[in-house]
Amino acid sequence: MKLLSTTIEEGSRMPAAQSYAGGNLSPALLWRDAPAGTKSFAVTCFDPDAPTGSGWWHWCVLDIPCSVSSLPEGVSPESLSELGAVMLRNDYGEAAFGGAAPPAGDGMHRYVFTVWALPEEKLGLAADANCPTAGFMLNAKAIGKAKLTATYVVE
Repeated sequence: MKLLSTTIEEGSRMPAAQSYAGGNLSPALLWRDAPAGTKSFAVTCFDPDAPTGSGWWHWCVLDIPCSVSSLPEGVSPESLSELGAVMLRNDYGEAAFGGAAPPAGDGMHRYVFTVWALPEEKLGLAADANCPTAGFMLNAKAIGKAKLTATYVVE
């Protein structure tokens, strides 16, 4: 399975448009070569470098139909809902993409975007579930995944 983007590049600094203060737009993502048996996808963005002791969840979209293989830059919660996808609240407390916002002087942070291939159409989490719980379930159930890691730093 492969995850690509026209907005961000592996190992490179994300554009300001993907920062919380500079546009707060989710990047354009495209995935291919999903494993046989895929019935839905999930997309997450996680910052393992956040100074919380447990990282920071920027995005968690579940139940994306298997007929979908891309998301445009700045995809809206409404557009995802129309597809039947479910967006959980991120660590900003918003059911939306939350852009990069590392604390000033905290150095470079990594933003790990992951697309998960799942063997069921719905993950079955409650609407008020949190992203860490979704991450646990995704790791337990995924039949494939692909990652793309971008960076960001506030100087």
